[in-house]
Amino acid sequence: MPAALPPLAPDRPVLIAGPTASGKSALAAAIARAQGGMIVNADALQVYGCWRVLTARPAPTEEAALAHRLYGHVGAQAPYSVGHWLRDLAALLAAEPGQRPIVVGGTGLYLTALTEGLAEIPPVPAAVRAEAGTRGVQAMCGDLARGDPETFARIDRLNPARVQRAWEVLRATGQGLAAWQRAMPAPLMPLSAVQPLLVEVPPARLSARIAGRFRTMLEEGALDEVRAFRAAGHAMSLPAAQAIGARALAAHLDGELSLAEAEAGAVTATRQYAKRQRSWFRNRMRDWPRFAPED
Repeated sequence: MPAALPPLAPDRPVLIAGPTASGKSALAAAIARAQGGMIVNADALQVYGCWRVLTARPAPTEEAALAHRLYGHVGAQAPYSVGHWLRDLAALLAAEPGQRPIVVGGTGLYLTALTEGLAEIPPVPAAVRAEAGTRGVQAMCGDLARGDPETFARIDRLNPARVQRAWEVLRATGQGLAAWQRAMPAPLMPLSAVQPLLVEVPPARLSARIAGRFRTMLEEGALDEVRAFRAAGHAMSLPAAQAIGARALAAHLDGELSLAEAEAGAVTATRQYAKRQRSWFRNRMRDWPRFAPED
């Protein structure tokens, strides 16, 4: 375990958040090796079985050496939301009560839902979801600004999935997402019952890590993963295709971008995503203890 890591009680769950490429997975593995426990994924794209390299999932050897849960267990075509993840996690905790969870990921919505609760919103009808597919992000933003300004002010409007979810809830229930969230049940893991850590890496160092990691992804077969994804008949409009770099590499396969252009675009998109993650953490996880890992 890194020497700078704060003391951790071995019988209490650990929650690790941080931006992409910050070293969260390595930290979780270090804790598991030193104190035991199962590493539980809290990354919205590492749940998909179609991606390993492109989402920086732990390697098969790493998953075999330490207990890993909720990684790669969802099919590319399957709908999957924060609600699905919470239900999967609740079932996992019930099935393995003796295992101490070390929950790690960069999807802030998963971690805040885990520690603050999640509104039990009725399922969105297929007709509404189909309508959303034809509406467009800008039009949905306009609808939200007029019909649900509270949610509109909160959501990440650069994230099409978040915009669509908020629009679907308003359209299907007549009530905004923010209003539903005010009536939340008790959280599965309140902060008072866990040991939270927020991994922080200086932006300049993180930027270099992001570029180096994507270069490694290409060397380890990211392009082959995208090729296989398409060969399986999966559309690039699926939520699973939001894996950063997937669409840029698909454009390269279609001859629209050179590999260097696709790589540059993916690195830029990853850096932008990391910036949004840091903003989320500052706003929603300001009370989490900070941890600065050594390289």
